[in-house]
Amino acid sequence: MIIMIAAAAENNALGKDNKLVWHLPNDFKRFKSLTTGHHIIMGRKTFESFPKPLPDRVHIVISRQENYKPEGCIVVDSIEKAIALCPENDDSYVIGGGEIYNLALPFTDIIELTKVHHSFDGDAFFPKINKSEWILVESEENYKDEKHLYDYSYETYIRK
Repeated sequence: MIIMIAAAAENNALGKDNKLVWHLPNDFKRFKSLTTGHHIIMGRKTFESFPKPLPDRVHIVISRQENYKPEGCIVVDSIEKAIALCPENDDSYVIGGGEIYNLALPFTDIIELTKVHHSFDGDAFFPKINKSEWILVESEENYKDEKHLYDYSYETYIRK
């Protein structure tokens, strides 16, 4: 299964200047729990936003830069080549950014979306979910608290 996992604002903003514009520790824990032990597909800018590769995951980075070879990563130049490297009998996760989400959407089976209930100024955006192609099968509300400045929901969509 190809699964897109993202956190997006009400206006679908993902971030600005290659950074998240919110801090939701529980969402980080959920991301780690779901993606650990699996292949993760991302664009170069998303990979470069990490201080180091994420542990216990196979990193597939999509880049058009010919000599881009970060240590511990597989680099390809298309979403199709990235998906071809993923095991057929396991879940693989597309983790961003905005351009990669758009390229991966036609190949995606499931979307795991954390919807942050606020709008933000952003320069990267999650694609609009077409309700005629996707069905919301699970939604879990979470409310702001001392560690989370915004209400947010975990939403799971499957392709119709």
